[in-house]
Amino acid sequence: MTPRIQALRDFILAKRHAALRRDVDWQLAERFSRESTAPERRAAEGLRAMLAAEQPAFLPGERIAFLRTVKQIPDLYTPAEMEALRRGAYYHEKGCVFNISPDYATTIRGGLDARRAEIASRLQRAEAERDDAAIAFLTAALSGVEAVLDLAERYRAAAQAQGLTEIAQILARVPRQGATTFHEALQFLRILHYTLWCEGEYHNGLGRFDQYMWPYCQADLAAGRLTAGEALELIEEFFLSCNRDSDLYIGVQQGDNGQSLMLGGAGRDGKDAFNELSRLCLKASCELAVIDPKINLRVNANTPLDVLEAGTELTSKGLGFPQYANDDVVIPALVKHGYAPEDARDYTVAACWEFIIPGCGMDIPNIGAVSFPAVVDHAMRTSQAATFEAFMADVRAGLMAEADRLSAAFATVKILPGPFVSILCDGRVAAGRDVCEGNRYNNFGIHGTGLSTAADSLAAIRQLVFEEHALGLRALAAAVDSDFAGQPELLAKVRFNVPKMGNAESSVDQLGKELLNAFADSWVGRKNGRGGIYRCGTGSAMYYIWHAKELHATPDGRLTGQPFAANYAPSLNVPVKGPVSVIESFTVPDLGRVINGGPLTIEIHDSAFRERDGITKVAQLVKYFIDRSGHQLQLNAINRDQLRDAQAHPEAHRNLIVRVWGWSGYFIELDKPYQDHIIQRVELAVS
Repeated sequence: MTPRIQALRDFILAKRHAALRRDVDWQLAERFSRESTAPERRAAEGLRAMLAAEQPAFLPGERIAFLRTVKQIPDLYTPAEMEALRRGAYYHEKGCVFNISPDYATTIRGGLDARRAEIASRLQRAEAERDDAAIAFLTAALSGVEAVLDLAERYRAAAQAQGLTEIAQILARVPRQGATTFHEALQFLRILHYTLWCEGEYHNGLGRFDQYMWPYCQADLAAGRLTAGEALELIEEFFLSCNRDSDLYIGVQQGDNGQSLMLGGAGRDGKDAFNELSRLCLKASCELAVIDPKINLRVNANTPLDVLEAGTELTSKGLGFPQYANDDVVIPALVKHGYAPEDARDYTVAACWEFIIPGCGMDIPNIGAVSFPAVVDHAMRTSQAATFEAFMADVRAGLMAEADRLSAAFATVKILPGPFVSILCDGRVAAGRDVCEGNRYNNFGIHGTGLSTAADSLAAIRQLVFEEHALGLRALAAAVDSDFAGQPELLAKVRFNVPKMGNAESSVDQLGKELLNAFADSWVGRKNGRGGIYRCGTGSAMYYIWHAKELHATPDGRLTGQPFAANYAPSLNVPVKGPVSVIESFTVPDLGRVINGGPLTIEIHDSAFRERDGITKVAQLVKYFIDRSGHQLQLNAINRDQLRDAQAHPEAHRNLIVRVWGWSGYFIELDKPYQDHIIQRVELAVS
């Protein structure tokens, strides 16, 4: 890390740039409501007002500009209007376009002048055809482009006035013209990504950064305009730019902002696409040790060990990434789910882990979730089964009922317009339609919460009720309702004398497989109202807290109030033999059937990374996961003693980073339930 980057990093982490921010009391929603303003016009005027209110500002020593100076993004609808809209349709989360990875490359290559000409030409055709919907969208999109160009020109003039000649020269070309150098391309990407947040989109992924940025970097390196060290410095500055405004971004907690970036993997032609920029990005993230962007690394059975070691070096920093995705499983599974092979090879992740296609996807990959423990609990209370096989049939029926309930809730899904993000999405200008109306892929993702708790509970039910006949289903339900009060022997038995998922014990691992197969079966053949399918996944998102709060104790010995494991992992506080046994248990299911994503999450004590042979051993662990057809893996280097000290003395751990579920954040900024959950996760040793 150069002294300039170190100084810039220190400035941002100290949040000195926050002094440049101001509050704006927006009244746009109220005016729009009074005037019954159309949705597309609201989006256009909102972005124009937001960018007009921004004031050019520069951090000391920076070479890539654009900083948020306005804290609040304007609301475009009043609460009463949103309530009325939600009565007529399902609007997911805030109702706007989010959790997608746009096509930045086309606009970076051609420039906004070219995009403006394309939109204007298409608008003329729409007017000739009297296509009112196209006219509304294209007019709004044109307004957005002009607003961005206006702010870029104000930034250029301000840079020139302040003697920041390099920034001024770059902004004289981009974003109006296409980028010609790596530095210009990074500045252009910063402007586009910044604008999406200002339009109101959130969880805006950076996609396959090392693929669309490599031509610029490669050309500069080949021409001698950049050395590898200078390229690294530019990458590090761009990465730091993702951390400047992230505390203003929307999320369940600070850090949950969706700034994910994918490296490596197959190209659209099927050939390996890991390149020198991929390696530089891993190094940049390793040196900076900041929460954004979240690094994902695509791998396969032929990935060299040195690449896995580079990923492990990054894991050792305790950032909670890289998150690995196995091309050998993901690509064929996406093809089976209806994605074109070249698109499947081009996959990236949404905010956390959900697999999506950049540029042409308008999937909603986190639209709902099923609680496996709740389904098992319902069967325990209602089943009349005389055999465990019959009981499992009732569990499968419960999963089908959940699918019926959720699909009915999502019968009519609508999304608010995003005209500017739409021009970064394949084919939307040509079609004359906002991406909120859909794109090539319009699939919905369903999370599955608490798999290990459910599988462990099923193991307990099978053993106690159907094999040993120690008690009946209703008696077990009564014990659960009382938190096993007065029954310490029963509690001890279900906790310690029943097999648990994570120890490579076939009897319980097969139950996990059955649950996931039944989960997938319950969604097969269903179409959503936007013409897409439903994809099941092994991720939990925040539901591992929420669903657990909705459920009392469970037959596996988990007590009321205790959360489920995050994502795809052994239950909390369950003794497991080690990371190898965890991998062996959690690669038993056919993970291609639940390809919405959701990583196997393993915590490893940070002492495992202190010696070089530890790095190699953990890299070999990743290799073992790949070879066993795991789909997605996320390793954490943690130290429970350090986390406890951070709770007690937060001022001494301001920059301590942890993985929460699909994102990383600063530990001391998390709410206590999330802190406690991380502390409760089992630290494993690598031998």
